[in-house]
Amino acid sequence: MPINAYPKLRRLFRLRTILLIVMLSVLILPLGSIYFLRFYENELVRKTELELISQSAALAATYRQMIQQNHPNPEAGYHPIPAQLDLSSYPVLPPRPAGKLTVDKAHPLALQAGQHMQTILAMTQQITLAGMRLLDNQGIVIAGQNEVGLSLVHIPEIQRALQGEYTPVIRKRISKEPEPPVASLSRGTKIRIFTAFPILDQGKVYGVVYLSRTPQNILKHLYARKEKVLLLTLLVLGLTGLLVLFISSRLSRPIRELIEQTKRLTKGDIKTVELLHQPGTYELAELSKSFTEMSKTLYERSTYINKFASHVSHEFKTPLTSMQGTMELLQEHIDDMPVEQRQRFFDNLQKDTQRLQRLVNRLLEQARADSTQASSATSLLVDILQELHSHYASQGLEILYNPDAVNVTFNIAPEQLRMILNNLFDNSLHHAATQITVTLKNEPEQCILTLVDNGTGISPANRKRIFTPFFTTRREQGGTGLGLGIVESLLKAWNGKITLCESDQGACFKITLLSAS
Repeated sequence: MPINAYPKLRRLFRLRTILLIVMLSVLILPLGSIYFLRFYENELVRKTELELISQSAALAATYRQMIQQNHPNPEAGYHPIPAQLDLSSYPVLPPRPAGKLTVDKAHPLALQAGQHMQTILAMTQQITLAGMRLLDNQGIVIAGQNEVGLSLVHIPEIQRALQGEYTPVIRKRISKEPEPPVASLSRGTKIRIFTAFPILDQGKVYGVVYLSRTPQNILKHLYARKEKVLLLTLLVLGLTGLLVLFISSRLSRPIRELIEQTKRLTKGDIKTVELLHQPGTYELAELSKSFTEMSKTLYERSTYINKFASHVSHEFKTPLTSMQGTMELLQEHIDDMPVEQRQRFFDNLQKDTQRLQRLVNRLLEQARADSTQASSATSLLVDILQELHSHYASQGLEILYNPDAVNVTFNIAPEQLRMILNNLFDNSLHHAATQITVTLKNEPEQCILTLVDNGTGISPANRKRIFTPFFTTRREQGGTGLGLGIVESLLKAWNGKITLCESDQGACFKITLLSAS
């Protein structure tokens, strides 16, 4: 599978997205718990208010029945009253002001009803634990603990209730008992709910039922429902476990797999690192791709160096062996050797020395080509061809091209494009070509340069070997077999390539290079 070919996977998230999800999850869990406590606490407040409303309605109905004994009215015009209090929007008022002395007197009928209601309030309070006050239509307490005869008309909620409007408020609680250590978790331990319920009959206010109670402590309430709390805790632990598994599958497992592959590569168990099948994140996918490309490049480079070293040693061994043999013969028989034979041996030594010199020069060119790094340099093809035209015309090789058709800019340095064309033109010249035709075909983002000569061409047996280092059919004429290897290395460095194509006569090469935008 090619290096840049990934198996089809679900969409990969970036590492920062994964970390963001994790951090948000870590943040949401405690915030969610706090929100749950606040929401639950507010529900306890609303539940307390509803209980006070229901108690007020019962007490109001009883009181109204007492003061209307002669002509009771069962249809007093009441309508359902929903809970209104909300801890997030209602202010917490100061503690309730104490009752005040007043010169006004309650109506005798109201006082009589209040005396009867006193017993009812006391018995009810023992069960509900609520503070209860029954007021007449002047705001005077006619039933309740310790404040009978006092006026509460100065209290805002009482004033509104005397106008016929049900009014709930939240006030700060005064407690003589010390707060528990975890009281800060619940606002309900520091407040008290007050409800002022008007006693109405056909739009007329006969009095007010004034009740108060502290909401149930949320911690006690949660303990009373510990089974549900335990279930919720297990759910949170389960979500945390899923979060850990998510992180492990997205981050830890791919990293461990990559580390294992690098260890196996170091031991020599594998030749290259393979792509991760499930990289987890975009960054890990790119890291896996980089490791795979790096290991493949290193493996190809190592294989290339081994083969190249083998070819170099073979190419150097032949002239060196010949030179060693010649020198041994000259050393042993130079005095007895005829002048003509001695000169022939010297000529052979010079020929082998020149061959070694050519090999060294070409090897240096090959090394420079292998180490070439692409850049943003560009070359105008028509300028390079014009430079080479006169040079090769003097050697008997005519370069044919259409200046307008080849007026294109390649993404390659001029000196390296010149070296590529020099090597190819030299090959054509050495294979008896008298002319070479250069044509250009433009494609999206790249161009194909075709070079066709009229020389002797390349035999079918040699077509697959022409890019092999040191392969040449002109060894006796000084060929080194490195020309096409240099061309291939240069083109590879600039993301190009060269291929040998079929042709009726001579040789045909196609060069693909990126066009400069």
